Amino acid sequence: MPDNGKIPISIENLARTLKVLGDPNRLNIVLSIGKGTCSVTEIINATGLSQTLVSFHLKTLRDTSIVTPKRNGPFIYYRLTEPALLENLVALSSTINNLDPVNAQPYEAEA
Repeated sequence: MPDNGKIPISIENLARTLKVLGDPNRLNIVLSIGKGTCSVTEIINATGLSQTLVSFHLKTLRDTSIVTPKRNGPFIYYRLTEPALLENLVALSSTINNLDPVNAQPYEAEA
């Protein structure tokens, strides 16, 4: 970590990715793919979403490099481009579930 205590991240890239993952359907698709690979049919069965909706959201997830497609004959299988994303989402979910909104202190930006 740098001396100033800031974590070196691209705020714009992080915000863009979190915005994409902020859609419940896209998040559901990412979690259904998990650590493996899934066809569109498997994603439909796991999420209960329509084929049209799954295809629409997969395009956004592909365009932002969150998922990577691989053709196998007539089928396209999807996997997470970065497998650590799943563990990070689980950790983030756990952290959020542990937050206590009643006792939370308001955020104050440093002057």
